[in-house]
Amino acid sequence: MKITKVILRRLALKMKGAGFRTSFAQITQKDFSLIELHSDSGLVGYGECSPLFFPWYSEETTLGAISVLQTVLIPSLLDAGEIASPEAFFDATSWIRRNRMARAAVDCALWDLWSKEQGLPEYKALGGVRSAVEAGVSLGIEPTPDDLCRTVEKYMKQGYRRVKCKIKPGHDIQYLSAVRERFGDIMLMADANSAYTLNDIPLFKELDDLGLLMIEQPLASDDIVDHRHLQAAIRTPICLDESIDTIDDARRAIELGSCKIINIKVARVGGLTEARRIQQYAGERGVYSWCGGMVDAGVARGHNLAVATLPYYRYPNDIPGSDRYYAEDTVTPSTFIDEHAMIALPDRPGMGFDLNQDVIDRITVEKWEYGAKA
Repeated sequence: MKITKVILRRLALKMKGAGFRTSFAQITQKDFSLIELHSDSGLVGYGECSPLFFPWYSEETTLGAISVLQTVLIPSLLDAGEIASPEAFFDATSWIRRNRMARAAVDCALWDLWSKEQGLPEYKALGGVRSAVEAGVSLGIEPTPDDLCRTVEKYMKQGYRRVKCKIKPGHDIQYLSAVRERFGDIMLMADANSAYTLNDIPLFKELDDLGLLMIEQPLASDDIVDHRHLQAAIRTPICLDESIDTIDDARRAIELGSCKIINIKVARVGGLTEARRIQQYAGERGVYSWCGGMVDAGVARGHNLAVATLPYYRYPNDIPGSDRYYAEDTVTPSTFIDEHAMIALPDRPGMGFDLNQDVIDRITVEKWEYGAKA
C-alpha cells in the first residue's frame, strides 16, 4: 500500500456529566487527534491519537503529539513509497524515541488500511481468536464509599461483571471494603495510577484480605524494581500499566517478578504491532494481559476491540460501551455490551467502524491535509 494523502484533525469531545476522576486529574473533555490515511487503492485507514492535554499520564500531550505527527510521522508516511505492512513501517520508524501515542495513531491507521486491502476484519488480520470480548467498567474516585457503591450498582445493572476502582491515599481501603461488603464476590480490582510507595506495604497487605483480582500500577510510573519488592510482599497480583511501554520492558519486569499481569494500552505501547508482540511474549511466560484505555473515543475503541481478541488477553478489558463516557459517538455502528458484558466485533474488512462524520465535523477544532510529493 502507498499513502497518497493524509488528513489530520484536532478534536474536542465533551464527556458526560462531571467527567472522569483519577488520582492525578479530573478529566471533563477529551482533547485528541484523528488521522486518516488514504492509499493509492482508494481505501482509507483511521487512527486516534490519545494523549491527554496535559502530561498527567505520560510525557506526551495532545499538541505535542500533533507536532510529532506533522513534522516526523506524516512526512515519513508520504516518503515511504510502497509499505509492505504495518509492522514494516513500525520497524522502519523505530528510530523515533518514545512519542508512542503519536506512533500508535499511525500504526493503527495502517492496520485498518492494510486489513481492508486484504479483505479481512482487523482482528482476524492481527491473529485474533475470538469474535467478541468481555468489557469491564473503570470507575473514577468518588467523594464517599457510599457514592462509589451507588455507581458500582448502576453499572452492574447494565451487565458489567468486572469493576475497576481508581484509588489514591485516603480513598482506598474503606472504599474497596465497602464495595466488597455490598456486592460480595464480584471481579473487583483497584487502579492506583502510581499514587503509592513502598512505605505503603502495610496498606497493600490489608488489601490482600479483599481478594482483589489485581492492583494496577501501585508504584511509580517508570518503576520495575520497587514493584518487584511489593509483589514479593503481597498475595494480590500486581498489574503493570505505565511501567510497560515496550516488549523489552515486559521482558525485564517478567524476569524480575515485578508483576503477574500486564495492562497493554495500544496507545501507550505505540500501536497494535507492539501490543501484539508484548502479549505473545508475556503470555508464553504465563503473564497474561488485558486491554486498557485512555477514555477513548470511537476509533481507538475499535482498535482496542480488535487487539483484545488476541490469544493471551485473558481478563475483562477497559473497553466500555459507546455511551460510557460520551453522549455522542464518533463512529458507527455504536457498541454496547450484552447481558454477559460482551461486545461483538463487526465482521467487516478493517476496523469495522465508519466515522460518524456529522459528529466529527462538529467537534473538529483544526484540520490539516497533506499530499504525497509528485
